[in-house]
Amino acid sequence: MKSAGIHHVTAIAGPAMRNLDFYTRVLGLRLVKKTVNFDDPTAYHLYFGDAAGTPGTIVTFFPVEHAAQGRVGVGEVEEIMLAVPAASLGFWSHRLIEKGVEHSGIEKRFSESVLPFKDADGMRLSFVGTAAEPHPAGEATDVGIPAEHAIRGIHGVSLLIEEEAPTAAILADVFGFDKIGEEGSRHRYVSGASIGGIVDLHAVGGFLKPRPGRGSVHHLAFRARDESEQAAMAEKLTEAHGRDVTALKDRKYFRSVYFREPGHVLFEIATDAPGFAVDEAPDALGSGLMLPDEYEPLRKRIEATLQAL
Repeated sequence: MKSAGIHHVTAIAGPAMRNLDFYTRVLGLRLVKKTVNFDDPTAYHLYFGDAAGTPGTIVTFFPVEHAAQGRVGVGEVEEIMLAVPAASLGFWSHRLIEKGVEHSGIEKRFSESVLPFKDADGMRLSFVGTAAEPHPAGEATDVGIPAEHAIRGIHGVSLLIEEEAPTAAILADVFGFDKIGEEGSRHRYVSGASIGGIVDLHAVGGFLKPRPGRGSVHHLAFRARDESEQAAMAEKLTEAHGRDVTALKDRKYFRSVYFREPGHVLFEIATDAPGFAVDEAPDALGSGLMLPDEYEPLRKRIEATLQAL
């Protein structure tokens, strides 16, 4: 079975407006969907990605106004890597300086040039210079980012775990990732997907456990083309790997199941369909507050609770 790679990454943020400003005005991503946490409709769930909301470009957030600062630890996604053209790293280095974004110098990992930085809540990200062609949905933004420098999508993620082998078994057998190399305690696995196709396992042995909060990743979602492929993955997880998988959950824009992989990171398997245009026209994505059907009768109350964005 071969996965199409990463579907999205979901994290916890601080104030919603600060989160929105950083990902749209600093990074130039599109607000693809403005909805609520389906388990807590008093809080936003914001989705950012490319112009079309393509799986593999999506980073989502649960903003919590007064959330305590999180702490990266073993059993968590430690960094989200964003793909940009290799020639664009100079542009992004200057932009991070201009916008006052905390960042480090360019470094090399697996022969790629990497520019690490942190978002407004201290979450770890990086730009990775790639040979990728411009994404078909890519376009210039109105915040000063030319199309040739725009973020192409999620290049991959790095997981901070105690040991490589148990998590690697899931990546290989269930999601079809192959190991291509290692550098010190980092082990790289690839799926072959043009975006969202890399998972680095950073095996560090005994280390601090994570503390959930703003700036920490909540879960990592992998793509399934449809519910049939998703069900086959879930069956293999249960029968071959002894993982407890949740019942199917309808997230309106995709169908999801969740499980804890052996390294304790929360994984999701999300279907590509029906997609983000199910309740908004493609050219209007992110323009309105979209609610699941069960919350529509409460729209006025929900809108009065949420900060206007």
